[in-house]
Amino acid sequence: MANYYVNAMQPTDLNRNTEWLVFPGVWTSYIFILFFAWLIVLSVFGCSPGMAWTIVHLSHFLVTYHFFHWKKGTPFADDQGIYNRLTWWEQIDNGKQLTRNRKFLTVVPVVLYLIASHTTDYQHPMLFFNTVAVFVLVVAKFPHMHKVRIFGINADQ
Repeated sequence: MANYYVNAMQPTDLNRNTEWLVFPGVWTSYIFILFFAWLIVLSVFGCSPGMAWTIVHLSHFLVTYHFFHWKKGTPFADDQGIYNRLTWWEQIDNGKQLTRNRKFLTVVPVVLYLIASHTTDYQHPMLFFNTVAVFVLVVAKFPHMHKVRIFGINADQ
């Protein structure tokens, strides 16, 4: 008798906080969210395209820095606290460095920086703010920053 059951492979990441990254279309959705955020900023504030990209880039910086690199733990109680001392960035791909997900999430702020800087004609002060934002985000993603807490801030939360 033939076996008609599908042999499903166990996902490599069992952390509910980060497992959504393995689904197809996540990267595309992320890009579309950023593009639609730019359209909304452009429409609501009536600013130039470059200023709208700068607002999207700086907003992306604030949101991702807080949720990816500052806030620790997971919103789920069923993990029994094993991720309480890790940020979301430290949890993805089970802490493995230089994975495809990590590379993609590192390239996104760099591309946003390039778009925002170019469309504002590299003018001060937008260039300064965009540069600081991309610098902080990219440095926070370096493998050498894994589990590093600057000045003990946020060390035991």
